[in-house]
Amino acid sequence: MTVKLFYDDAYLREASAVIRDVKLKEGGEIRLLLDRTVFYPEGGGQPSDRGLIEGEGFRIEVTRVSGKDEIWHEGRLEGRTPAIGEKVELRLDWGWRYGNMKQHTGQHILSAVLKDLYGSSTTGFQIFEDYSKIEIDFDGELTWEHILKAEIEANRIVSSDLPVLIETYEELPGELRDSLRKSLPEKLKPPIRIVSIPGVDIIACGGTHVRSTREVGLIKVLRFYRKTRNIWRIEFACGGRALEYLDTLLQDYWRSLDEMPNKNRPLTERIRELKGELEKLEKEKVELRKEMWRWKAEALLSRAEELGGVRVVSTVESTGMKDAQAFAVYLVDKNPGTVALIAGRNYVIFARNRDVKGVSMNVLLREVLKETGGGGGGSEVLARGGGFKAEPGRVLEIALRKLKKDT
Repeated sequence: MTVKLFYDDAYLREASAVIRDVKLKEGGEIRLLLDRTVFYPEGGGQPSDRGLIEGEGFRIEVTRVSGKDEIWHEGRLEGRTPAIGEKVELRLDWGWRYGNMKQHTGQHILSAVLKDLYGSSTTGFQIFEDYSKIEIDFDGELTWEHILKAEIEANRIVSSDLPVLIETYEELPGELRDSLRKSLPEKLKPPIRIVSIPGVDIIACGGTHVRSTREVGLIKVLRFYRKTRNIWRIEFACGGRALEYLDTLLQDYWRSLDEMPNKNRPLTERIRELKGELEKLEKEKVELRKEMWRWKAEALLSRAEELGGVRVVSTVESTGMKDAQAFAVYLVDKNPGTVALIAGRNYVIFARNRDVKGVSMNVLLREVLKETGGGGGGSEVLARGGGFKAEPGRVLEIALRKLKKDT
């Protein structure tokens, strides 16, 4: 069993330890089991610590720590392979650890406030690199007004400089058990760590925490949204991470405004103006496309081949399949007695006007596929395929030959 020094003192940044086991991995990675550690293993929503393990002739940059009773330290090895029984020095990435301590304690405060204000229980929690998230149950529509009220109360608690107390029990007294914000998991085994903030929160937790609420710094909700019918996900950050995240958002906000023709706040109004312009341009684009299609259809019909009273338009397109199909449908719909055979880069579209009888576009495509390979399908009036072994022009030649045979 590894002695967990981080439980004795969450502010301990360095320590010495003895290697109990060594496992080499591919790519220069190594895993060490130590007799004791200052490194917190991932769990309970809190990511593992980072840092360095150093010994004579080797150095390991620790990137992941895992385990419960036995704690394994994983990272990239520089130098020789360490041996069991050797003494090593441990040094935390303190900025990462201390930031996570702030986020975890901040989560306790925010979750307790949401429970107190709205009766919402926290059902999930996780710390990420730039922010953290909780999931709460909340019936109805969660709004920014709800969030603001919770933020104000949470930050009042932070500024109150309340102590964050940690006690360990083999068995919880009944009165203490009844006062927990969240019931103990049935599988939880002693020792049971209880983290409490007087007058605010009492809960079982295995994470690392700051000594005072003041250390948490600013608690700021960054985003929230509905995950399921009554479960909401709330993303937040505390302390320096909150300021860094807000700085990134504000930079993006002001840069976005700088890109606008009208640079005045608020951004939402500028976006509505742009959306209006885009909708107007889209309508103009649709009208221009129809006009272009009209002229294009006239040009193609003027040199169309007539087969049994049916005008057959055959052309190779440089546009994508979606645009080519839209034009093919327009062409045959607007011009009775027409069939359109359009090929492009690795696609073909066959379409006919509904008044053209005795010709199935799907059957025609299947006949063409027998000679060209590929696949596809469709209906009596529209079929499309792709994956041919022949060039587009050759596919159209085969289609015309088949069509002549059938008409």
